[in-house]
Amino acid sequence: MDELIKLVTEKTGISAEQAKSAIETVGNFVKDKLPAGIGDQVNNFLEGKEIGGIADMAKGFKDKLGL
Repeated sequence: MDELIKLVTEKTGISAEQAKSAIETVGNFVKDKLPAGIGDQVNNFLEGKEIGGIADMAKGFKDKLGL
């Protein structure tokens, strides 16, 4: 997330703390609008965690659909 914070601060001129808050707000909004598997991937990305592959996302969809 540090790289994204740096980019936002450079592009907007806001402080790093404000940029982090804005990124978290947008991330949470997007996460809430997406299916759980994809929303979790967004969250993991913003937290700097390793992102699972397509197979993990497909499993999430499969579980959601009850297949």
